[in-house]
Amino acid sequence: MDLQQSVALVTGAGSGIGKASAVKLAADGARVIVHAHKEAETKATVAEIERDGGDAFGVTADLRDDNAMREAIKCGVDYYGTLDIVVANAGINGVWAPIDALQPDEWDNTINTNLRGTYLTLHYAVPHLKRAGSGSVVIVSSINGTRMFSHGGASAYSTTKGGLLALGQMLALELAKHRIRVNVVCPGKVDTEINENTRARGNEEASEPAQYPEGKIPLTDGRAGKSSDIAELVAFLASDRAKFITGTPVWIDGGQSLLVG
Repeated sequence: MDLQQSVALVTGAGSGIGKASAVKLAADGARVIVHAHKEAETKATVAEIERDGGDAFGVTADLRDDNAMREAIKCGVDYYGTLDIVVANAGINGVWAPIDALQPDEWDNTINTNLRGTYLTLHYAVPHLKRAGSGSVVIVSSINGTRMFSHGGASAYSTTKGGLLALGQMLALELAKHRIRVNVVCPGKVDTEINENTRARGNEEASEPAQYPEGKIPLTDGRAGKSSDIAELVAFLASDRAKFITGTPVWIDGGQSLLVG
């Protein structure tokens, strides 16, 4: 319970890694501002946290919308009075297609959601961390675009995830004088709903053959990770147990990204 009385904002907390992280942080004592894109998802995560005895407050906003994100974060911080932790998790897989088939609006949607959305989250959250005098930011990236490049057609997605790593390392230096730590979590294959929202179109044409041993994920004989596995790492990086860690990417993939890259 080492996060007792801390206030954490988690974006994309309606499902998957975001939801698991919100639930874990609440279980460790944090008061959680739950953000999701859909009101029903926001309410469901808040209800789950409260059923387990935790403290949560929900905000619903389009991650890409400047005014909506500003108001959502303000509303959550006004409710609790402070902010100590930011988990910038929300994002999409978007469309995976060869670069000459990927349409400009499809590229823009992925870039705007994953990069602009994270920028807006931090743009409006960091002033509250500065006022608190310290804080922890955890950005959720991916092995794709940071250590693994073999998924054909994932150019827009991988560009955003590589960009998030660069953003995290830039901000780790920029915010160190404010005692704000910034770290980047890079998951591999995880059983979440995000894969159901991926639109693939001709991405085989953009792929190069990759030879995998049996199972593709060495540590688990091919079993994908769980959202709760990622949440454990998020909670550690958010806590004082990681008080001397900043600017660090952590690949959490059971060894998957070591096979090809």
